[in-house]
Amino acid sequence: MTATDPALTALAQSWCALSLLHGRIEAHVERALQSGHGLSSREYSLLDVLSRQHEGEGGHLQMKQVADAVVLSQSATTRLVSRLEDRGLLSRYLCPTDRRGIYTDVTPAGNELLTEARPTNDEALREALDAAAQDPELAPLVQAVETLRTPA
Repeated sequence: MTATDPALTALAQSWCALSLLHGRIEAHVERALQSGHGLSSREYSLLDVLSRQHEGEGGHLQMKQVADAVVLSQSATTRLVSRLEDRGLLSRYLCPTDRRGIYTDVTPAGNELLTEARPTNDEALREALDAAAQDPELAPLVQAVETLRTPA
């Protein structure tokens, strides 16, 4: 294979289209969340992931699991948790069974903000996907995203 191999070029073009779709969606959602709720899309994602924790076995996530879920490094996730904790949206406490572990929970204020922001996130996501579906290069990717949806 060479650098000008048509298969590599097609793959690279497909990757660029996927990256473009992601960037457009993220920018649109970011603007909506920032203007409507003072949240970044990463902050929203973190609140959303942590709000799904429960008290049952395996119900609390380790920081590595949280970082993977929000697609950030562990150190970036820890800094993000600290910022949201400073805003009163998250709280941290020691794991009762392993004093080395630290759990992070969404506070009532965090849950309230998340509840207010969720429709904004969903609407902005829908708008971004609908706009991208009008682009012939992105339409197949939008269709693929929409077929991946799982029922609530």
